[in-house]
Amino acid sequence: METGTIRRDELAGGLDLYRTLESGQTYLWRRGDGDMYGGTPAPGEWYVTVVDGEVIRVRTTDAALEWESTTDAEPTVRRLLRLDDDLEAIVDAAPNDPLLDEAYEAHRGMRLVTDPPFGTLISFICSAQMRVSRIHSMVSTLAREYGDAVSFDGETYHAFPAPAQLATATESELRDLGLGYRAPYVVRTAEMVADGEAHPADARELEYEAAREFLCQFVGVGDKVADCVLLFALEFDEAVPLDTWLRSAIEEYYPDCDRGSYAETSRALREQFGGEYAGYAQTYVFHHLRTGD
Repeated sequence: METGTIRRDELAGGLDLYRTLESGQTYLWRRGDGDMYGGTPAPGEWYVTVVDGEVIRVRTTDAALEWESTTDAEPTVRRLLRLDDDLEAIVDAAPNDPLLDEAYEAHRGMRLVTDPPFGTLISFICSAQMRVSRIHSMVSTLAREYGDAVSFDGETYHAFPAPAQLATATESELRDLGLGYRAPYVVRTAEMVADGEAHPADARELEYEAAREFLCQFVGVGDKVADCVLLFALEFDEAVPLDTWLRSAIEEYYPDCDRGSYAETSRALREQFGGEYAGYAQTYVFHHLRTGD
């Protein structure tokens, strides 16, 4: 077992691991007590994910982020949790906005994640009209049924399935697992990636709006899901997914940003939130409104 620590006071803007991993950005981590997305923090509890066949566990103490893994995982932990982001500078650069100021103050230390693109794509295809806890349950089920089992420290964990593994699923099987009308979308998108038609990671090389259009070729992916993949897997920090919570924020706080179409409204809200790090602002506002904090 490889282990390590990263001092929290060395992270500009700090780190709130609970809010980072349970704010609706990621469904590819599990919490050791099994109560992820239960709405209650669990100080000191381990979170675990499997990346490229390697198990990674992380938890925070008062002084540090601790990690355990099957490999030297510090570079991967830093990338997954965006630990090198200067949160202080991002918050300081934000526009003067009462709702955004309130959200940044209430959720200090929440960082964006960078999850593997394929798992993120499937996760957000599953997200339509679903509570975050239900999305997490569906994604966990896909990992258990179709992903590789990896043993670590006496426990067995399941990686999210590779495209070829998930492409073996049938629509009927996925409906039986609770995916409902999303089942054919997941099967067809997995087939597209497995067959080499396209891969979500290819969007990384494009300009932002072209990248969003590229991702919309996958079955079951519209503008909002594409924006989620860009923001939470491909580090397009300007992406602003327009979900129900953001649309309610537009109606109440930013009515001038409602331009009718998704593209124009998203562009206006990006400008409202400061452009370069608008995705950070979106994530804070989303979590703030969703939790009622």
